[in-house]
Amino acid sequence: MCDGSRAAMTPLPYRRFPLRTLGAAAMAWTAVALTAAAANFCVAPNGDDANPGTKERPFATIGRAQQAMSPGDTTYLRGGTYRLTEKSIMSRDRFLAAIFLLGKSGAKEKPIRYLAYPGERPVFDCSDVKPPGLRISAFRVFGSWIHLKGIEVTGVQVTATGHTQSICFENHGSHNVYENLSMHDGQAIGLFITRGSDNLVLNCDAYRNHDFTSEGGRGGNTDGFGCHVPRGGGNNVFKGCRAWFNSDDGFDCISDTGGVAFINCWAFLNGYSSDMKPRGDGNGFKAGGYGVDPSTRFPDPVPRHRVEHCVAVRNRAAGFYANHHPGGIDWIHNSAYRNTVNYNFLCRKPDASADTDGFGHVILNNLSFGTTREVRNLDAAACKISGNSWERREKPTEKDFLSLDEDLLTAPRKPDGSLPETPFLRLAKDSPWNGTSKPVGAAASGKPASPGATVRE
Repeated sequence: MCDGSRAAMTPLPYRRFPLRTLGAAAMAWTAVALTAAAANFCVAPNGDDANPGTKERPFATIGRAQQAMSPGDTTYLRGGTYRLTEKSIMSRDRFLAAIFLLGKSGAKEKPIRYLAYPGERPVFDCSDVKPPGLRISAFRVFGSWIHLKGIEVTGVQVTATGHTQSICFENHGSHNVYENLSMHDGQAIGLFITRGSDNLVLNCDAYRNHDFTSEGGRGGNTDGFGCHVPRGGGNNVFKGCRAWFNSDDGFDCISDTGGVAFINCWAFLNGYSSDMKPRGDGNGFKAGGYGVDPSTRFPDPVPRHRVEHCVAVRNRAAGFYANHHPGGIDWIHNSAYRNTVNYNFLCRKPDASADTDGFGHVILNNLSFGTTREVRNLDAAACKISGNSWERREKPTEKDFLSLDEDLLTAPRKPDGSLPETPFLRLAKDSPWNGTSKPVGAAASGKPASPGATVRE
């Protein structure tokens, strides 16, 4: 599988580039890439960068593999724990240290792939990477047409005490795929899309992340997943992802200007530590907004985010939150259970002068259960609303559900990496809440792809 054929053509050890020279380095890599055929390489915890990158003689570092790769190539990461140190850092600037800096791009028909070796799980332990006073990105991805799959990152640190954040996977490129990643038990955000468009985050988990160092240790900057593209990007999608016990929000797209879709994602117990101590904001899905400063300038046009077939359970604040968005959001076939507030549709006036009840939303076939505060800040007359549980006089009861066992939310994923199928929060066949129409966002079989209600319109 790992032939390492191109390694013999580029035997020099990889170089560490400062961020300011990334563009020139990437162009140099691309020039080499266009001269050779596709190849496969291997990296292993017991490898050596002087090796040719074969299965029998693997590289030791992703940086060395990147130097050898061209569009269409694949690097397989062997299983085991990669115990990283400050010597592993590929790039530093005034504010940030990138352990792995992925600047080489693939192409539309020839993506560059960094994949877990079949049947194995590579774990990158960043606990000992503690450069004083710097933000840390475990994987900082500037390239485009890159596919990362099956990688686990743990223990990413924060060493600065002011307003800061560290990140497990930080995206700046476009057309990238992040698949079946696990980011946990550190002080960092799981995955953060900072720039770029048409990126897909698929079947990834972010959990038990809490920044106990900066800003008094409350953890208010540690989300599971974030998408905050300031300009020139959009159409970024999170699908089949889970976020739990992150000290701030599960999913957050404040200040994004290009439009984000959250599809079939689960957010639960965010805003708490694993022993249920309160931490940061604790919204399940914070889907929009640009802050509340009256001088804020909104993007033109204001993007329309989409939250479809998602589940929010027992988050400290709102399960689903419009977060002062100055326009409508699509909320379709979602389920909220035991959040402090299940749905908060708060908007901001288009002139940024004040908050206002939610307007312009499309709110279809959503379920609310298990809280006394189902819906807040909604101007129903200014939205398209249909088929939601709170519109009825009668309310669901526990007997309407197959299971309310929250432990099922952390059940193992399927072998293909997709979400587990569980009876949690699924409606019983004989429940009057189980409608006959096919739910929006359902799987091809007609069965819901995640827990959720099929509410009659």
